[in-house]
Amino acid sequence: MTIKSGKLMLWSAATLLAMGLSTPAMSAQCGNNSAGFPAWIEQFKKEAARAGISDRTISRAFANVRYASKTISLDRNQRSFKLSFEQFMQKRGANSIISQGKKLKQRNARLFNALEQKYGVPAGPLIAIWGMESGFGRFSGNQHTMSAVATLAYDCRRSAFFTEQLYAQLQLIQKGWLSPDFKGAAHGEIGQTQFLPANVVRFGVDGDRNGSINLGSTADALASTANFLRGHGWKRGGGYQPGETNFRAIKGWNAAGVYQKAIAKIGAEIDR
Repeated sequence: MTIKSGKLMLWSAATLLAMGLSTPAMSAQCGNNSAGFPAWIEQFKKEAARAGISDRTISRAFANVRYASKTISLDRNQRSFKLSFEQFMQKRGANSIISQGKKLKQRNARLFNALEQKYGVPAGPLIAIWGMESGFGRFSGNQHTMSAVATLAYDCRRSAFFTEQLYAQLQLIQKGWLSPDFKGAAHGEIGQTQFLPANVVRFGVDGDRNGSINLGSTADALASTANFLRGHGWKRGGGYQPGETNFRAIKGWNAAGVYQKAIAKIGAEIDR
């Protein structure tokens, strides 16, 4: 899976306060291999407790955490963004996403009409993201999410960013919205449209109105994605191709130009 630029938020006092947590002074030292990971985890647990995470949540969340070597390997080798646009579209199965997406748009017309009415986002880009991220919910990842996020928080390359994600994940576990042993994508992305934990906290929506936010639910995932795009500047009725009003919001979803253009192209074909 890939890291979304819209999900690249600095670990800040404002973010933690929005999560209902205090802002601890970080003293755990990052590292670039597995050697220091166990000591880092023990130090982080103390800091999480001081930040307001319950002892029960900490105990449950870290019970099965291991250094995620596969996550580090994938983080160092995100090669698909180096492809040309045509190569990227082929690799992602764009034609299949368009074909299936048109059928899903018809089959779920009431849901997509309601989302557009509420958030101003038409079906096309939502379906494009849904298809590209998880094959319309068929595969959302098989990596131990707590291990992945904790490993990336420990890793020096983007420690501050993933520390925020780790605190957000602990909050989701504390709320009962996520299992400590939940499995997702290699960088900790969650659900059918692959939100990182801090974006579940910030933009998650209870689309099926069952009292919790679960991005394994199609309604929750699509409503949260629409809310994310609106939160990144989506304007009702505006175009979303490169150079148009809402392409900026699509840029918020992913840092890679080929990915942004793919969402716009696939979405336009579905919305025809």
